[in-house]
Amino acid sequence: MTRPFDEEKARAERLDDIEEELELEIAEAVADMAPLDDSPEVRRSTLDRTTYFTELFRLQHELVKLQDWIQDQGLKVVVVFEGRDSAGKGGAIKRIVQRLSPRVCKVVALPAPTDRERSQWYFQRYVQHLPAAGEMVLFDRSWYNRAGVERVMGFCTDEEYEEFFRTAPEFERMLVRSGIILIKYWFSISDEEQEYRFRLRIEDPLKQWKLSPMDIEARRRWEDYTRAKEIMLERTHIAEAPWWIVEADDKRRARLNCISHLLAQVDYGDVMRESPRLPARVRHENYRRQPVPESMYVPDRFDEVPQE
Repeated sequence: MTRPFDEEKARAERLDDIEEELELEIAEAVADMAPLDDSPEVRRSTLDRTTYFTELFRLQHELVKLQDWIQDQGLKVVVVFEGRDSAGKGGAIKRIVQRLSPRVCKVVALPAPTDRERSQWYFQRYVQHLPAAGEMVLFDRSWYNRAGVERVMGFCTDEEYEEFFRTAPEFERMLVRSGIILIKYWFSISDEEQEYRFRLRIEDPLKQWKLSPMDIEARRRWEDYTRAKEIMLERTHIAEAPWWIVEADDKRRARLNCISHLLAQVDYGDVMRESPRLPARVRHENYRRQPVPESMYVPDRFDEVPQE
């Protein structure tokens, strides 16, 4: 016997999905209440929450359609996210993948290379993460580490640095010739905004893990990173894979602008599929569900919490 579909329960489930995003927003709002009395600016988005959520959910619906199109057409998509520490790359990536299948849309955030990887061709460890047909890969930092942190912190030689600029454009042209759609974003924030966000992380116990000694040193070397970024953009902005700059001082606007632009880079459409139908469950008269010992259950610590 098929149970009737509970529309009210389905509505509650959809509200839970919305609350997942709201939780992230509330966490950020709470963090923004940290005492920073000497900061003259009130750093709030010029987008009100209703407008932001409405647009975000609309764009996420389009991302699902893009995902279906990528699968259906066997496309290979690579999106590179670069920018200074705390520029908001991770927040944008989180909103992009939030409603997507991890089997189709994968995030790659590689740690520092091992000794073995340092002995390989520089691009080798990134190649193994490139997409197969029907996949989209988001690089949370990428091979451009060499043009940024490695250059500024002295982790590569002048020869390795120059070789990167000789190779990177050809490497990317090769990717595009192979059929990969390559999109590159640089998240740009101001000097004042980065300082503000770093101080928020220092004062917020939930975000202190995001700050490493390398991040602190990068803050001191703001101008060195600026020069490295300018050289990187000048020498790797190619017709086959141009750079796109996301103004990121306003987090909400940055996310919406980035997702909207990403969607415009692929000429996708609707994938027509028949809606799946649940078959009737097979039932056997002699089947009896076995009891589960009480000791195996996770304790319910919130059974006395009042329901709204």
